[in-house]
Amino acid sequence: MHITQLNRECLLHLFSFLDKNSRKSLAKTCHKLLEVFQDPLLWSLLNFHSPAELKKDNFLLGPALKYLSICWYSERVKVCNIEDWMKNNFQKDFCNRHENTVNDFLLEVCNRCPNLLSLTLSGCGHVTDDCISLLLKNCPKLKTLQLENCVRITDQTLEAVTLYGESLQTLHVDFCRNITRNGLERVREKCPSVMLKAERSANMIPDNKPEKKFMLEKAPRKLFQL
Repeated sequence: MHITQLNRECLLHLFSFLDKNSRKSLAKTCHKLLEVFQDPLLWSLLNFHSPAELKKDNFLLGPALKYLSICWYSERVKVCNIEDWMKNNFQKDFCNRHENTVNDFLLEVCNRCPNLLSLTLSGCGHVTDDCISLLLKNCPKLKTLQLENCVRITDQTLEAVTLYGESLQTLHVDFCRNITRNGLERVREKCPSVMLKAERSANMIPDNKPEKKFMLEKAPRKLFQL
């Protein structure tokens, strides 16, 4: 039996075992498999491991998406977690490109994926409070929000949780250095049913541009620690 003789349900099941690149390659072989690739039911879960993956055409965003994970830890991406005042022009340009890619992608998620249930962002140094607020507004069914080492996330995101996270059950803000104890306490007070975890976040040194005379002294030390 040829693979194209299988019914739609069987083909969807087979596709579900493939990664994004393999699905795309198989979809190029014939029109029937392309239709399976384009079936929204195939795309309830998406995982990404580099900013470049967000720009590929080997996946579909749509109302069927329930679980989204964006996690990266490469040495090249680590530069994006450095405070802006410490970056040189090359690093700023590099980070701006990443920021545009991530923000454009998350905006598409806001517009196309209203049924999102779980979002995990780890090592995403460009994700902003505004992005998370917009996601909470446009994805009212979101139950799990996990943010790890997202350095631009502040108490503004925690405030958005209290305002728009009506369905939220689990909130992780681990290693987010610009989160404060006051922000965490406000979430606990306003959303007692939310399971809140904030490993190290309120104990880290927040971003704070030092006096000009100390900048040259502290920058090399912090880069060495990274």
